[in-house]
Amino acid sequence: MITITPEIVAARNLTAGYANNTVWREASFTINRGEFVAIIGPNGAGKTTLFRLILGLQQPVSGNIEIFNAEPRRGNSLIGYVPQRHGIDSETNIESLELVRLAFSGKSWGVSLSGRDREAALGSMKDVGAQELAHRSLSVLSGGELQRIFLAEALVSGPELLLLDEPLSNLDLKREKDLVQLVNTVVRSRNVTALLIAHNINPLLPFLDKVIFIANGKVATGRPEEVLTSESLTALYGVPVEVLRDSRGNVAIVGIEQHHGDE
Repeated sequence: MITITPEIVAARNLTAGYANNTVWREASFTINRGEFVAIIGPNGAGKTTLFRLILGLQQPVSGNIEIFNAEPRRGNSLIGYVPQRHGIDSETNIESLELVRLAFSGKSWGVSLSGRDREAALGSMKDVGAQELAHRSLSVLSGGELQRIFLAEALVSGPELLLLDEPLSNLDLKREKDLVQLVNTVVRSRNVTALLIAHNINPLLPFLDKVIFIANGKVATGRPEEVLTSESLTALYGVPVEVLRDSRGNVAIVGIEQHHGDE
């Protein structure tokens, strides 16, 4: 399916929250086709809440959000989603190929692979460099290998929007870098839009088109060099914040530790 405008996500004066609890308010931003976007901010700030709005699992308190020029709806086949806590884990004793195949066909476990199911599953695994894992059980895969399989699962139906909820958690520095590079390759080669929730912005910085920073009930959006500044984050938090950069371009944000709560 080809959308008419380049806007994949459009939020206007969007306020999100739950009964008697506003999480963040008055956010306006657009996310375009082919953009790689990081969603960052402290624990409990409402990063996953944004995903829930996009997926149609939650309604705005006020304002408006559109996905592909329409209201969000549950089960949108144009969205591929990798949750923070996957329903399948490393204890599941099935082949990787079977998991990816199921995401394409929606059929039951144990149905023999054939034809279009198998071709789509193998193609998706090849795209994420996981074809050699096809016949290995999920129970023997490393954290980085599991993330590749989950990404293949999200991609197999050909979505136009990828939502990745903290895929870098529990990965070492090398596997973080490898996974970020892989997501960037997928974004550029498929012209798909990716939204990735992360705590550490630094592995992502060389690849990002946009940052959504959620904190203190507010949302700041723009290019990394626009959002990750002392002035921008001071305005966001309402307290003096300093953004420092080292010789490699890595960012350190100083002065907000006391505002980082637990989820």
